[in-house]
Amino acid sequence: MVYEALVTIVLGLHFAFLAYLALGGYLAWRWPWTIWLHLTTAAWGVLVVAASLTCPLTTLEHLARERAGQPVSDAGFIDRYLAGVIYPEDHVWAARIVLGLVVVVSWAGLAVRLRRRSTQPA
Repeated sequence: MVYEALVTIVLGLHFAFLAYLALGGYLAWRWPWTIWLHLTTAAWGVLVVAASLTCPLTTLEHLARERAGQPVSDAGFIDRYLAGVIYPEDHVWAARIVLGLVVVVSWAGLAVRLRRRSTQPA
């Protein structure tokens, strides 16, 4: 029962991480100090993709599933829950490019907002 709950919690954390990866730069428009957390999140996302790393949350999910007596897949969170649902499975690179553009646009928007704020008279 505890491990089944842990699987659910880890899946929720994984989804929240990916949502923050996509949208965290826009949150920084309201709270600029959060950009450092978003930069770290984006760097981790790029590192996982570029170096083909296994996310620790995926490792924890697999361990919890094993202990709960559930089947364990070799697929990671994105391959298992997003590919084929959010975007077609054969368009992984297109989805990554779109995500990258969303992040870059959020950062550019933040830079514009900060520049405007610094040039406004007090």
